[in-house]
Amino acid sequence: YTRQSLADREYRSLLGTSIYVFNSNNSFLIENFLYTDFDDKRLTWYSLTDKTSGGLSEKIRGQISNTDDLNNALDLFDNLTERRNRIIHGFPVTSDNGEQILCTKDKENTQYYIDKKYMEKFIQDNEKLALLLDNIRESRSSE
Repeated sequence: YTRQSLADREYRSLLGTSIYVFNSNNSFLIENFLYTDFDDKRLTWYSLTDKTSGGLSEKIRGQISNTDDLNNALDLFDNLTERRNRIIHGFPVTSDNGEQILCTKDKENTQYYIDKKYMEKFIQDNEKLALLLDNIRESRSSE
């Protein structure tokens, strides 16, 4: 692929899967929102797809009622967005055991590794969101 130092194949696979499942849920959230009753008809698939994930969540929250099932999905999505940001804005380092890995920091500037367990948990939580969004879609279709 490149002469640059890379993490091992499994790590890169988890990294790619992490991004893919998050992006999938980003689209799935838009799909679910567009089937709700909202006021701003300027919000289309095209306009929402161009939003950053944080911006997407803000736009949707401003349009749905507090009792809407999408609020629970948005809470999880917001958490995943922050965790996704840590992955995207991570920086490559050589870990204490000599492996290539991404590192990031928290709001207190404490650095930590984006290790395989972090990404596995991230992928599992994205599956929870996908199932939640699927349930919302199913309940809508049964009405």
